[in-house]
Amino acid sequence: MSTDLLKGKRGIITGALDTNSIAWKVAERAHAQGAMITLTNAPVAMRMGEIKKLADKIGAEIIPADATSIEELTLLFEKSQEILGGKIDFFLHSIGMSPNVRKDNPYTDLNYEFYHKALDISAMSLHKMLSVAMKLDALSEGASVVALTYIASQRTYPFYNDMAEAKAMLESIARSFGYHYGKKKRVRVNTVSQSPTKTTAGAGIKGFEQFFDYADMISPIGNASSESCADVCIALFSDLTRMVTMQNIFNDGGYSNTGVSSEVIKKMNK
Repeated sequence: MSTDLLKGKRGIITGALDTNSIAWKVAERAHAQGAMITLTNAPVAMRMGEIKKLADKIGAEIIPADATSIEELTLLFEKSQEILGGKIDFFLHSIGMSPNVRKDNPYTDLNYEFYHKALDISAMSLHKMLSVAMKLDALSEGASVVALTYIASQRTYPFYNDMAEAKAMLESIARSFGYHYGKKKRVRVNTVSQSPTKTTAGAGIKGFEQFFDYADMISPIGNASSESCADVCIALFSDLTRMVTMQNIFNDGGYSNTGVSSEVIKKMNK
């Protein structure tokens, strides 16, 4: 159901790979709420995914861009403004990749070149996007930026490997750049910390299914779906949250504030 929360707004959605992607759900919700958007992903990810289907569905243009490249990000913001007819009102950072995780390298014996790549792709890319946008004056007054994160930035999850540091860095960038962009143009920068979600990326983590069930038992109202995460993003893009910035918002069914649940205790007693 549309309530036109984003009517007339222009946005950029990164990271939509397939129908399981949170970014895909956000793009669909943004379109349903009246926004005009462009889609972007790294060229290699686009070859692996189904982003063309999403573009056709919502009438959006695709602009390939490597989020670690200043030159390609500059073209992304310039072309998006041309296509959409004005400054950008919101963008979603849904970018993350760890070569160490893909190669199954243990945390205690990382490939440091891969480590640098993980930080660049998953965290520094947000700084680069914000820096490019500021230099181009590509964001409108009071625009909203949302980046997706995970609680492993604050607690230890052995399977999350070096992505934990990447997410911690991402959240720090959101706070630090959020201050400067807020001062300069009232631009809001927030992160959303999502429950374990059955995306293509999440499914590739060893032991994910078992942890998904565990988190669901801990959370008082259960794991948050990708659709509910999209709803939070839409709310943050909208004018309803015009005074919310530099925050990390947990969309996790209460998991982040629950020590143990009765369901877990019962399971341990069996």
